[in-house]
Amino acid sequence: MKIAHLSLLCIFAATIPAFGEIDLKSVRFEQRLNARLSLDTKFTDENGRAVLLRDFFGKKPVVLVPGYYGCPMLCTLVANGLIESLQELRLDIGRDFEVVHFSIDPRETPHDALAKKQTYLKRYGRSDAENGWHFLTGTSEAIQHLADEIGFHYVYDASSKQYAHPSGFVAVTPEGKIARYFFGVNFSPNEMRVALFDASARKTGSPIEQLLLLCFHDTPISGKHGALIMNVLRAFAAATALAIGGFVAFAIQRERARRGAN
Repeated sequence: MKIAHLSLLCIFAATIPAFGEIDLKSVRFEQRLNARLSLDTKFTDENGRAVLLRDFFGKKPVVLVPGYYGCPMLCTLVANGLIESLQELRLDIGRDFEVVHFSIDPRETPHDALAKKQTYLKRYGRSDAENGWHFLTGTSEAIQHLADEIGFHYVYDASSKQYAHPSGFVAVTPEGKIARYFFGVNFSPNEMRVALFDASARKTGSPIEQLLLLCFHDTPISGKHGALIMNVLRAFAAATALAIGGFVAFAIQRERARRGAN
């Protein structure tokens, strides 16, 4: 059974086969529920220490967040949405679960990771979160291996020096099995709570449907690609308006029928 999950639409990759020199069809977040992560994969934490992925697993569920610290837009939106959701929970980072960010850019350093950690800790605003919130960098091989295991597919655009990548993160059991996927930039606190409890109990959720929210920035938006993106967005907005209008009309008709029956 698939649970519907509607996210915002930035670029619908199925509609736009290529953007500039990169192929956006390869950018996707493939769901690999119940897959086990390779916990011996080596990374470097925000303090410059060599670590293994298993250092963050074993006792608590883990929220694993892919992205990169120099991302110009979408990664920050994902992180902000995650923090806003977690602020609504009585569960605390560090005490009840771990959060692990890993950069998909092998050029980024522990200094970049630490700066991002300090920003997010301040935004989260709860004490004792520092020891449970981790920001990793790694080699190309380690990054690609972990990204492949969670189904996070991205491409690098040399002309803009940016990554085109999907949005979201995964909840993982203490043993390192993928339990739940979250897509988009807004995340329900109730769904987060359920996912963390299920992951803690070693339960795996169901696949969810998504519209791809793709991180790719091209400035300015002009020419044929800019026009195509705007047309896609307009079409999506029109479809949404029609769907809302249809629902309202259906509700009115049903109410009239009920009154007639009475």
